[in-house]
Amino acid sequence: MTVNRMILNETSYFGKGAIKEVANEARKRDFKKALVVTDKDLIRFEVATKVVDVLKNAGLEYEVYDGIVPNPSIEDVQAGVKACQAAGADYLVAIGGGSPIDTAKAIGIIVENPEFADVVSLEGEVGTKNPCLPILAVPTTSGTAAEVTINYVITDKANQRKFVCVDPHDIPVVAFIDSDMMMGMPKGLCASTGMDALTHAIEGFITKGAWEMTDMLHIKAIEIISHALRDSVAGNQEAREKMALGQYIAGMGFSNVGLGLVHGMAHPLSAWYNTPHGVACAALLPLIMDFNKEYTGEKYREIAVNIGIKEAAELPLPEVRERAVQAVKQLGIDVGIPKRLSELGVKEEDIPKIAEDAFNDVCSPGNPREATVEEIAALYRSML
Repeated sequence: MTVNRMILNETSYFGKGAIKEVANEARKRDFKKALVVTDKDLIRFEVATKVVDVLKNAGLEYEVYDGIVPNPSIEDVQAGVKACQAAGADYLVAIGGGSPIDTAKAIGIIVENPEFADVVSLEGEVGTKNPCLPILAVPTTSGTAAEVTINYVITDKANQRKFVCVDPHDIPVVAFIDSDMMMGMPKGLCASTGMDALTHAIEGFITKGAWEMTDMLHIKAIEIISHALRDSVAGNQEAREKMALGQYIAGMGFSNVGLGLVHGMAHPLSAWYNTPHGVACAALLPLIMDFNKEYTGEKYREIAVNIGIKEAAELPLPEVRERAVQAVKQLGIDVGIPKRLSELGVKEEDIPKIAEDAFNDVCSPGNPREATVEEIAALYRSML
């Protein structure tokens, strides 16, 4: 009998105004001083300031570290560790998308497990001894679900690659899912992070490690995201509220069962071309869904039903699989996702190397259909 594991936050708050609970959680846990981990744009546009003001108005001590950049690197993490130690912080408040929250996870792990100060040794599942410095996570995008996962991704610039770290000790203790924090997303970011959330839900649903509880989560996430994303991109707050919930539900699932080839192939695109992670996943999702479709049993039927494809329950399986792929492809088109990898800067001469990187990525073995390096290269070429 297979033993399945579920790891989730201790506490999560949902809804407009949820960030007001940040101060209450810090007080009741007797935290003394926060390092606020965010990026300069979120400070400049006064998004992160909303949370900082909660700390300030409650009389709680904090310092701000806003040195986070997209696709954070080993050096960014190490700078954050120094900032945390210099501040004397005993907890982290991570505000942003995947980059600030992922960086906060790495900072928190290294502060409590200094033997991993080189960062790169955290790759994969290394079994750290101590839980990370406590993290209160406030997402500002509706896609990465970093606030509820045990994963984080760091860029190794020297070797032009991204690596995934999987560690139950890094999960934020509290998450605050507040759609007010997500209203500032521009359309492009809303679209790419939303499609990333759909990728999480679909890959988590069909990955080799999927089981009944995660299937329940992923199929609900597919339903919510596929119906809300277009309106969310248009700026509708109710839709953004739904997307905030849908992406979190997807995170509850995939964090515990893994992903697949979409993420395996997306990571090298970010490492080589600095492609935003959500854009890379969104562009690749229909292609890899098509590649996987004959290895997924009836699951594409469930996807099709929950996306809202008419008569999906009765259609022949080959047809319903194709309809599911096309529906996801159309959703990406409708929200402005690039159709060709050349639009992301991908070059033909790089494909052999990025295909190797994708084959070796920690996410790729979870794919329901095994793929060789040559097959991965052919998939990249088909989208050039």
